[in-house]
Amino acid sequence: MIMLPSTDDYSNINYDALITLKDSRMNSDLRVAILYIVFVLGLIGNITVLLVLLKSMHVKNMTNLCLLNLTLSDLLMVISLPFWALYIKGPHLKTDVMCKAMAGTYQVGFYSGILFVTLMSVDRYLVIVHAVAVLGARMMRYGIVASMIIWIVSITAALPEVIFAALVMEENTTSCQRIYPPESAQQWKLFRNFGENIVGLFLSLPVITYCYIKVLMVVKKTRNSKKYRAIKLILGIVVAFMVFWVPYNVVVFLQTMQVFGILDSYESYHNISLAMEVTETIALTHCCINPVIYAFAGEKFRKYLASVFSKYLLCVKAIRSTPTQSKVSENETSNTGVFFATPSRSVQV
Repeated sequence: MIMLPSTDDYSNINYDALITLKDSRMNSDLRVAILYIVFVLGLIGNITVLLVLLKSMHVKNMTNLCLLNLTLSDLLMVISLPFWALYIKGPHLKTDVMCKAMAGTYQVGFYSGILFVTLMSVDRYLVIVHAVAVLGARMMRYGIVASMIIWIVSITAALPEVIFAALVMEENTTSCQRIYPPESAQQWKLFRNFGENIVGLFLSLPVITYCYIKVLMVVKKTRNSKKYRAIKLILGIVVAFMVFWVPYNVVVFLQTMQVFGILDSYESYHNISLAMEVTETIALTHCCINPVIYAFAGEKFRKYLASVFSKYLLCVKAIRSTPTQSKVSENETSNTGVFFATPSRSVQV
């Protein structure tokens, strides 16, 4: 959130500003509303998935392990959403700590979320196409090691964002920017942009697409009544990834072109800044979509979820019916000697 520079000085454009002040004022109310809605839906959905995984399904296979880590990654991003909303609407709440927390959680959630989606895609590819599920415990060990590597890579990639993020005051306008060392500013910008593009566009997207194309080819050959449901689920995964993350990565790539002096004009900077705001908001909403795609769309998960809720409803029903039963029991006990049964009727004395 920073004022645009003059049109004759494009070399000093700060490409890490989220949006211009003018665009922010035009879209702030809508962005805040979206962020709060996604926060509520994402918190409920991901906590539900987490509870079902821990209480009913347990983490006994690779798929559930990926789903658990993906849920934790989404929760991390979900928890940061209120801070984004407060940052947009509350100038008095802007601090360096909030700026660093927003930048760090976003980057960790970005890298870990996409990498765990990719890991899950590879797992399903190996299980369905190459039938490696027989490895059992060995696959779980590989999964645990891969999960640890993903978290380490994600945190490491996010560290520069935490270190260099800071609030900057310019013409009574506060913005959360990356203050890189002057002698290596361009290298750090390229590292950030290329890191996001390599993970989100050039690595994960081809791997996910390849894995699910192969899976679809195998599923179509099987005579299974549920194959069409599996195809819809798989297509939903790929489409969701493309809709929520590819536009953001394309805009990041365009920002990289600006660093190299391509698309270096006032109009392009304005358009790309606005596109970054829109695509960044869309990407943030992905954290409430994953529970629907990876959990609620799965038949096995729905059965576990129904089992958990049925047990909960039975407990609630039992608790509510206990006072009534106790009262009935008490009345029956107190009236035991008052009623005498006759062959035709009961007479109260």
